[in-house]
Amino acid sequence: MVDFSENILVRPRRSLLSVPAINVRALEKIRDLDCDGVILDLEDSVAPDMKGKARDNLEKLFLGQPFSGRETVIRINPLSTPDGKADLQLVLSCRPDAVLLPKVEQPADINEVADLLAEADAPERLKIWAMIETPLGVLNAASIADAAHTPDARLAAFVIGLNDLRKETRVPALPGRTYLVPWMMQVVLAARAYGLDVIDSVSNDFRDIAAFEAECEQGRAMGFDGKMLIHPAQIEPANGRFAPDEAAVAEAREIIAAFAKPESVELNVINMNGRMIERLHVVEAERLVAMADIIAQRKANRT
Repeated sequence: MVDFSENILVRPRRSLLSVPAINVRALEKIRDLDCDGVILDLEDSVAPDMKGKARDNLEKLFLGQPFSGRETVIRINPLSTPDGKADLQLVLSCRPDAVLLPKVEQPADINEVADLLAEADAPERLKIWAMIETPLGVLNAASIADAAHTPDARLAAFVIGLNDLRKETRVPALPGRTYLVPWMMQVVLAARAYGLDVIDSVSNDFRDIAAFEAECEQGRAMGFDGKMLIHPAQIEPANGRFAPDEAAVAEAREIIAAFAKPESVELNVINMNGRMIERLHVVEAERLVAMADIIAQRKANRT
């Protein structure tokens, strides 16, 4: 079985289910869900007077180790607030795979938390994820992503938040997200330029699975690694839409095998089935195959 608690190069992030930390019943169901990861939310989904109770819920939850290999992320409140500071102390105690910072707008937002984690001797596997959900966050996405290259930055992923971005830009929620696409692509470009994963925003109507699947198809075509979810009904469609395509995986295996042949060892370009394939494609082929193998192994272990 693949141990998702270890920092591995390839990690499926097709489906990241957001679970309100105040909802004990939902927390108890995590073990039975087939999502790649869970985002345990202490921020938007928890009322101000319930923040302390939500932290207590997570503290008890982590004692039981209910995640069965899923990636675990805790979304905290802004560090400028008392709740944010208390949330970060909880993160240091529970040691999830990552802490998700809300409304990141500048590299200093990442560096501040990275410094606090380092001072507390948090394990290196505890990463930082950044919500990009404001106009300033989108405009500064490249400089924020560049923080991943500073020592001990821990930055591993962007999560784009369109609900807040719509509110602040006054862009209506229209089918197809037409007027949001340029900003979404800007965030994807920044993430890819600096080697980060990037997760698409939630789809608010969990009953409209057809519309959700269309958003997943769009998000995958735009380069997103997966999607943040708000309901278990969205897990299976997200897993399917963001999984490596079988034909693409088969071709990737063929590319790897072709370049591994003795006669191709010193070649940078080969002819494969009438197509010119460059050696640089091997890296992406290996990533795709590794992703498919991890997903297949996890599926086998669940049956």
